[in-house]
Amino acid sequence: MASTPAAAASSSSRSAARKQGLVLGVFANEKEGTPQFTNAGDAFDKLVSGKLRELLAISGPPLKKGKARIFHGLHQDFSNIVVVGLGKKAAGVNLQENWDEDKENIRAAVAVGCQQVQDLEVPCVEIDPCGDAQAAAEGAVLGLFEYNEFKQKKKPAVEVKLHGSDGIEAWKKGLIYAKGQNLARYLMEGPANHITPTMFAAVIQEKLKSASSNVSVYIRDESWIKAQEMGSFLSVAKGSVEPAVFLEVHYRGSSDASEPPLVFVGKGITFDSGGISIKPSANMDAMRADMGGAATICSAIVTAAELKLPINIIGLTPLCENMPSGRANKPGDVVKAMNGKTIQVDNTDAEGRLVLADALCYAHNFNPRAIIDAATLTGAMDIALGSSATGVFTNSHQLWNQLYEASILTGDRVWRMPLFEHYTKQVTDCQLADLNNIGKYRSGGACTAAAFLKEFVTVPHWAHLDIAGVMGNKDEVPYLRKGMAGRPTRTLVEFATRLSQDKKSI
Repeated sequence: MASTPAAAASSSSRSAARKQGLVLGVFANEKEGTPQFTNAGDAFDKLVSGKLRELLAISGPPLKKGKARIFHGLHQDFSNIVVVGLGKKAAGVNLQENWDEDKENIRAAVAVGCQQVQDLEVPCVEIDPCGDAQAAAEGAVLGLFEYNEFKQKKKPAVEVKLHGSDGIEAWKKGLIYAKGQNLARYLMEGPANHITPTMFAAVIQEKLKSASSNVSVYIRDESWIKAQEMGSFLSVAKGSVEPAVFLEVHYRGSSDASEPPLVFVGKGITFDSGGISIKPSANMDAMRADMGGAATICSAIVTAAELKLPINIIGLTPLCENMPSGRANKPGDVVKAMNGKTIQVDNTDAEGRLVLADALCYAHNFNPRAIIDAATLTGAMDIALGSSATGVFTNSHQLWNQLYEASILTGDRVWRMPLFEHYTKQVTDCQLADLNNIGKYRSGGACTAAAFLKEFVTVPHWAHLDIAGVMGNKDEVPYLRKGMAGRPTRTLVEFATRLSQDKKSI
């Protein structure tokens, strides 16, 4: 008997519904063999008459934290059920690790569950909020991201949805946070012949179009940069045929237009060859991400605008390449920064501090509430902390406390580093100029770089974030695939969120 159109449509609808995954969480339980599901997991298990609990118990040993198991055919609405291990329930803040362990466990577990669904080419997955819908959303969206812009064969896209209605607002917030970090990852991963200074600025301008009522984007050209007397920045830019850009973004989220802004400054070297002090060829391709500071601060502003945070933020990013042409800086050259200080350039591969010097000077024009700069500045920071945390150098205890507390929530940690006069002497003891762009000794390279930047700061609340160690991810962060990490975008967003709620802390 031939099927009717209505029957065919019903069959098609059921087929579409079945091509959907479900990720459910389970906590570690001291009593082996008795899985402790989340509320959503318990509800689903009752829906299938206890079959999920039974299958999980007989499928192997208790599920470990961050591991997953897949079950099929349990419910008509879901083709695949992925159960993920959340670790100990209510673990709380781990002071040894400096993060909220519950949130991190959820991010890691949900990410692996979503990746399993993606491998099965299931186009849609519902996510158990696992007691923290924001962390679950972050894990899902961060875990699924993979840069495949120029590949013919791409992994299938997966739509993520919240399972149930618990924590819907937190879920939406988590999606926005994760999308912001993924934007930074996209910019950092992009090849340098595609993400040029001009294209970087265009991407950010496009991303902020929807927030045009309270956002202004200024793409400053080289004539403007010269007029500002940013000689330090231009000395780096002149080595490349790619024109330099000074990108200036104003987000006005506060109801008080006169409220002093938070100013973010980001190093925007879209490719760093090292200049005349050229880098070794091995792994030089990773230097397409030397604009990670610019990527993270701009992505944080895009995210703040989407969240409609009640705070004023200005983003400043000097964008250029560092190339070894006949016009490039030569070791021993002397250049002049915007504030009149002269700099002896003894290593052209220490260019990040040269472009930041002028941007930091310019930042003072806005009567800032605080200045935070972010830069993939030194290999020494990678040696010191690896990928465990962003190194923070700051002249403000209040600023440090806000950044530290924000990082506990995001799991994208920060660690305070010293700004001793001990390091300042190494850059001010200079033969030809006021400052040298490298320290007198090889040791403490991240600290002498921070001391150099401090010479261009007069405000009482400033922090320098050296993100060289957290630029990429191999396997250290379980909810990020291999590649550029986009860190610490979420920490910057959380920091701005906290400042928008606390007008007196800084």
